[in-house]
Amino acid sequence: MTMDSGERSLVARVLSIMGLVEDALLVLLLAAMVIVAGAQIVLREVFHSAILWADPVLRVSVLWVGMIGAMVATRNDKQIAVDIVSRFLSRRWQNRVRVLTDVFTSLVSGVVAWSAFRLMAEDRAAGGMTIGSVPVWICEAILPVAFAVISLRYLMFAVRHLRSSVAGGGAP
Repeated sequence: MTMDSGERSLVARVLSIMGLVEDALLVLLLAAMVIVAGAQIVLREVFHSAILWADPVLRVSVLWVGMIGAMVATRNDKQIAVDIVSRFLSRRWQNRVRVLTDVFTSLVSGVVAWSAFRLMAEDRAAGGMTIGSVPVWICEAILPVAFAVISLRYLMFAVRHLRSSVAGGGAP
């Protein structure tokens, strides 16, 4: 079963929209963090005051920025890779090795996504609050989402590398 051009363009559009959303969230969160942290510094140093919720919000924002950044890195297949063995392999074998590593990474990310979802569900049931009246589970919501996206992307990479290895090479 192969995708026709309409299905491919739909997939491409969905992936493009996902990329735009990730980039927008990353920019907005980073800008907000800079503004809040800057305001916090000025308030502490000049006015001997502080925004009470700033430090916890910045800690949660670092988590969100890190996870969204990980999603962006996987979107562009730019994650850190140390693979000295594949330098000595043909393109076909590089793709075959990538299939294995992509599937393994997808499985591990899927397990982490499921575990993060369970943690979030348990924290939701416990009803804990973090910043003011914001539930803890909302602050943790990025974890299962990000790892699920990473898992799905690596599954897509595995399919792409499998096709390339069967077709006789292609880009590693």
